[in-house]
Amino acid sequence: MRVDRVKYRLICAVSGAALLALAACGEKKQAAPPPGPVQVGVVTVQPQSVAVDTELPGRTTPYRVAEVRARVDGIVLKRNFVEGSDVKEGQVLYQIDPAPYQAALMSAQATLAKAQASLTSSRAQAGRYKTLVAANAVSKQSYDDAVATQGQGQADVAAGQAAVRTAEINLGYTTVRSPIAGRIGKASVTEGAYVQSSAATLLATVQQIAPLYVDLTQSSNALLRMRRNLAAGSLQSAGANATKVALVLDDGTVMPDTGHLEFTDVTVDQNTGTTTVRAVFPNAQRNLLPGMFVRARVQEATNDRALLVPMQGVTRDQKGIPTAMVVGADNKVELRNLTTTQTIGSKWVVTAGLNPGDRVIVEGTQKAKPGQTVSPVAANLPAPSSVSADSSGADGGKDGATTMAASAVAGASAAPAVGASSTLQ
Repeated sequence: MRVDRVKYRLICAVSGAALLALAACGEKKQAAPPPGPVQVGVVTVQPQSVAVDTELPGRTTPYRVAEVRARVDGIVLKRNFVEGSDVKEGQVLYQIDPAPYQAALMSAQATLAKAQASLTSSRAQAGRYKTLVAANAVSKQSYDDAVATQGQGQADVAAGQAAVRTAEINLGYTTVRSPIAGRIGKASVTEGAYVQSSAATLLATVQQIAPLYVDLTQSSNALLRMRRNLAAGSLQSAGANATKVALVLDDGTVMPDTGHLEFTDVTVDQNTGTTTVRAVFPNAQRNLLPGMFVRARVQEATNDRALLVPMQGVTRDQKGIPTAMVVGADNKVELRNLTTTQTIGSKWVVTAGLNPGDRVIVEGTQKAKPGQTVSPVAANLPAPSSVSADSSGADGGKDGATTMAASAVAGASAAPAVGASSTLQ
């Protein structure tokens, strides 16, 4: 009995301790303070002036092309250039055998001298007959014949002079010169070859590659869209007669020189729905060669009311629509559907869904929920790297084409474009 009583007391003591511990835990749970609002990083969007640029594919073409052809018949005696080298305007390229043309010139000169001598005689005779006919010493017919002979002599002298000039020209054609300055290609003939003027034998081709043309293609639909945006005032012309173009090679290298827009063709290709845009590049280092595939970034307009949102603050919903979470005036989270057009570095240009002064969550988006109260703080983001926009974005370039409204509408222009080309719809 004594042992059972001891066990009973121990059980009661343990139970009492457990009850006290549970009570203490309950008191601690009730005393814990509620959690505070989630802290998120936000950026306040404000209208900015950004350049709208586009990237167009194209190929390089020579600024000028001169096909050097034979203009007289003869044997090529000498070639005076190195294939693939730069030549100057007027530089001697070939020497064709001049001997036959020197002989022809001498013959023409002799014929001219004979005509001049005959003219001197006939002129003197006509002068004498003029005096004699006044005294009725010779007949009127004889005087008229003397005057006619003098006129014939003058015509013979003029023909002789023309023949001499023709012979001089042909002799000059035996020395073949470059009509333009540029880079010469391979020689089409060698020494000893017989060339003909009637066949216009090709001797060589000279191409001017500094400066250089770049022929680009643009979509007519994108052109019309840019025109509408300029007319509506959502975009502004960047300035007349100063459109700048940056050139990107096929391997991604950006050329240090910038070109300018020359013109936009007035005809649209019926098969592709595109038109041609021509730009001019200085190509001072002559790194660009005719026929190369390139991409040109053309800055064609400016958007003075652009709202820029970092990419980490923009997500897609299940339908693929871009969305962003915005902190309202009461610090509650709102979900907004956005309309984006292009990118500027790591930011989207938003044209609908946001208002100036809105606070967009860019840090802690995974912790924030629509309707939740949050504690917004300024996000710590790196400084932007560029302020130019690529107009081939979601709503500005759905057909994948590009535009040239700056030149086609108002001769608009701006600085070289460096915008990204990714899209969001």
